[in-house]
Amino acid sequence: MSRSYVIYIGLLAAFWGASYMFIKVADRAFEPATMIMFRLLLAASLLLVVLAAQRGWSATVADMRRIGWQGFALGVVAGAIPFTLIAWGEKHIDSGVAAIANATMPIFVVLLAIRWQPSETVRGLRLVGFLVGLFGVGVLAGVHPKGGWWGVAGTMAVVLASVSYAVGSLWGQRLIARTSGLVFSTNSLIGGLIVLLPLGLAQLPSKVPGWKETGSVIALAVIGTAVAQIIVYRVLRTDGAARVSLVTYLLPMTALIYGVLLLGEPLTWQELAGMVLILGGVALGSGAVRVPRREPVAAPSP
Repeated sequence: MSRSYVIYIGLLAAFWGASYMFIKVADRAFEPATMIMFRLLLAASLLLVVLAAQRGWSATVADMRRIGWQGFALGVVAGAIPFTLIAWGEKHIDSGVAAIANATMPIFVVLLAIRWQPSETVRGLRLVGFLVGLFGVGVLAGVHPKGGWWGVAGTMAVVLASVSYAVGSLWGQRLIARTSGLVFSTNSLIGGLIVLLPLGLAQLPSKVPGWKETGSVIALAVIGTAVAQIIVYRVLRTDGAARVSLVTYLLPMTALIYGVLLLGEPLTWQELAGMVLILGGVALGSGAVRVPRREPVAAPSP
């Protein structure tokens, strides 16, 4: 595990945890496809400017071509699809419930890795960590989503987004070796944007959204997408998809904290108990906590 792993995972948890709040606010004025279209457009534009400043336009275009169609396709699997599913789900469930449902991602990474990428399988204490964290998510899920069947549908939409994220995480780890994380992230964002552009334009709001909704989309694009994408592909390269997926165990905690402090949502004992279990699962699953091995005692000489 790299020395910077804990710092990067903490930043991702803070950024992505806030994203659920930003989505909830932006949902008041934007349809999901339109919201995510602007999110990808702003994030991709920002990363393109950074790349052009570093490498020049010619080198940037050449690097993106080198990735090929798979970079664009990954943007659909790990960007357009899960982003839109979560945005739609949050129209029917609370932001904290969405974060809880999204925390199922690590188990899908483990299940997919058994067949797709055996090097990412998890055993021993790391497996225990995943199970402990997943049990913590179950405790948090004791706060039942409101909204009847629409609430159930919203929750399942976020779980399906987690499956898409898991596929993208494992696939991205294979592709990242071809180029830099910045180029790869930009290429993926553009691929997701192209797919969402027709539907997003067709669902533009009939009136100009308020500053809170507009600001939430901007924050979602800059903090929750552009900056976060740079970080996540760096961690993918150095620590692997299984450890990247552990950040989703932290998202319920950070999302609930944002909800309590900024949205006035209540905090229950189930949520507190789930946080403790989730943090324990992250510690074990990431390898940050290890059980010391007892050294064998030498037999006395005869």
